[in-house]
Order: sequence, then structure tokens, then C-alpha cells
Amino acid sequence: MFRHIRSDIEAVFENDPAARSRFEVVFTYSGLHAIWAHRAAHYFFRHKWFTVARIISQFSRFMTGIEIHPGATIGERLFIDHGMGIVIGETCEIGNDVVIYQGVTLGGTGKEKGKRHPTIGNNVVIGSGSKVLGSFKIGDNSNVGSNAVVLREVPPNCTVVGNPGRVVKRNGERVKDRLEHNQLPDPVIEMLRDMQNEIDRLKTDLRELREPVNGGDFRK
Repeated sequence: MFRHIRSDIEAVFENDPAARSRFEVVFTYSGLHAIWAHRAAHYFFRHKWFTVARIISQFSRFMTGIEIHPGATIGERLFIDHGMGIVIGETCEIGNDVVIYQGVTLGGTGKEKGKRHPTIGNNVVIGSGSKVLGSFKIGDNSNVGSNAVVLREVPPNCTVVGNPGRVVKRNGERVKDRLEHNQLPDPVIEMLRDMQNEIDRLKTDLRELREPVNGGDFRK
């Protein structure tokens, strides 16, 4: 227990240059309070004291503005910075040395049972306002840009931006969309491209039907 507390405090100093003293960190960092409350709630959740676990998590939400379901699994040295509005779902799994900023949602996409929330790898940074929705993994050492909406798996060592989220860097090198679109398929774009091709084909057929036939008559 004390080892967890010590490592949580050290994570604050490693990630926040504004941290001045241990006293200030312990008594004023709401992200730290939310993590500690979650550890207690998670203990009761694992021992099937579900109501007690939810009461602790809801009290923590009221006090910190950070909602972590007691069923979520959190690794070592998680740092939550300016955590207001963060939501972490029941089956979410978070690795070690992860940084999460305000307004982040790690949620599901429907009413399916079982694993329905994302798995966050080690050394991942999730920018403010980002939404990671669904049962897939964000690979180790990846960064999710602010306000990104991530709906599919992200390989390790990548940077993801946009809505829907797309990989713009992999292993420190910029991804060229034209060359690597096959690795990041977008079903919406593919559907629109197919529709445009169908419209072009129909236009061609219609133009052929309107050409003069048999001495000037037109097909109708």
C-alpha cells in the first residue's frame, strides 16, 4: 500500500513541473485523490462488495470530478493532470506510467457484455478531451492528441489525432496517408468512395441512353 502511495506521488513530480512539495501534492492534487479512492473501491469490488465500491467511487467523483468505475484496472504510476471530467469505464485496463489529461473518456460503444472498454498500454499519453471508445488496445509508448476520437486499435509507438482518430506518426516517423492508407482503413471514406464510383457509372449509363438512336429519336 505505502509503495503504491510513494510511486503515485513520484509520478506527479515526474510529470508536473508545477509540483512544489510533497505536502502540496498530497493535499491539493485531485487526480491523486481519485486514484487512491479507486484503489480502495477496487479492493471492495474484487471482493464483491459492489455497493460499497460504488459508494466510494461516486463520493470520489463528487469530490474530484473524476469518475473511475471500481471495476477498472489501473497500473503503477498513473498521473491524472487537471482531471475534471475524466470517465474511465468498468472493463478498462490501464498500464504503467500512463498520463491522462482533463475531459478524457475511456468508454464503450454500446450495451454489449463482457470486455467493452479499451486497454491502455504502458507509457501512453492521452490528451485533453480525447475519447477512446471500444474494446481494443492503445499500444505502448503511444500518444493520443487532444480531442481525438479513437475507435480502433492503435499500434505501439504511434501518435493519433483527429476524428475519427488516425495515426500520423509511427516509430517517430510521419505516416504518409497515400502510401499507408491500406494499414488504416476508414470504412466511411471507403463507402463514400464506392458511392461516388456508382454515381459516376450511372451518369455514364444515362448519357449513353440519351444519345440519338435510329435517326434522331431519343430513348426515354
